[in-house]
Amino acid sequence: MATKDYLFEELKTLDKKVESTKGLPEDLKERLVEMIERLNRMANIGHYATEFDTLARYIEVVTSIPWVAETKDRLDLVYAKESLEKNHYGMQYAKDRILEYLSTVILLKKRGKDAIARSPVILLVGLQGVGKTTLAYSIADTLGRKFERISMGGIGSTLELRGKSKAFPEAEPGQIIKALIKTGVKNPVILLDEVDKASGEQGLRMDIMAVLLELLDPKQNVAFRDHYVDYPINLSDVMFICSANNTGTLSTALMDRMEVIKMPSYSDVEKLVISRDYLFPKIRENAGLKPEELEIDPDLWSGIVRPFGYDSGIRSLGRTLEAICRKVAKEIVEGKSEKVTINADNLKYYLPQ
Repeated sequence: MATKDYLFEELKTLDKKVESTKGLPEDLKERLVEMIERLNRMANIGHYATEFDTLARYIEVVTSIPWVAETKDRLDLVYAKESLEKNHYGMQYAKDRILEYLSTVILLKKRGKDAIARSPVILLVGLQGVGKTTLAYSIADTLGRKFERISMGGIGSTLELRGKSKAFPEAEPGQIIKALIKTGVKNPVILLDEVDKASGEQGLRMDIMAVLLELLDPKQNVAFRDHYVDYPINLSDVMFICSANNTGTLSTALMDRMEVIKMPSYSDVEKLVISRDYLFPKIRENAGLKPEELEIDPDLWSGIVRPFGYDSGIRSLGRTLEAICRKVAKEIVEGKSEKVTINADNLKYYLPQ
């Protein structure tokens, strides 16, 4: 296919996307139609430039934004409680606070009020590995919402959140717009993970804090402006959840918008139950093993857990169980074993060095 024919085919596709995008604001739609007309004129005179790609990419992004698509919230506190108990062991204080928070959301929604805008943003505070990300996912699952995580530890510029103008080479939307596009709905749960680790430079950190305040403040996020999209986008339906190891680097203005829920470190007893009843069955399944192919002597769990007593969370413990399962999987694939039972005699062999 000739380049000119290819351009016309692409323009037809873009035109269909503009016409079929539900909820696209009328003034923004007019802007996109004008862009397509401009691209048509460029294609007619056989003029191909980087500007063609720039405008075509912009139209593609804007028509991918979920302007009206949303999921319906599951307003069931009994289900929420069962879900939290099923997926998380211990952490009773944190779970009670989550249920109290969800109760206010449910009550406001049942009375026809904007629950998310009226509710403070949850800030989960705790050391690494105590389950902050998992708990945030459980909140989304409980409400029946799509979930997306944005790692704030890797944010080195406000442009990564707010996007870069399409006038610049390699421009793209910010992480917030990307999260909406990825989930395909306007009301996902977005976890801003490790907000305390955003940029180590003091001045830049304050700039990022200002953008976060705009994202989390219901008076401002109704018209969030991404530099790339260059059009106000309503984020009031998004449920933002933040996590942090500590709150020392967070601005006072940002903290005023937060509902702090502290995540406690796990005791050895809690780690034992979590590793035996929650982690191990999932890790064994993910390794392709059947329950009857790998068993661990119940008396050994304290010995498996104890080396990681210094670890406040369970990540190191999870990696240990993954290493055990991989070693067993290798033996079964090589035909050396059909079933492995880990006991006091062979535990040292299967534990990673």
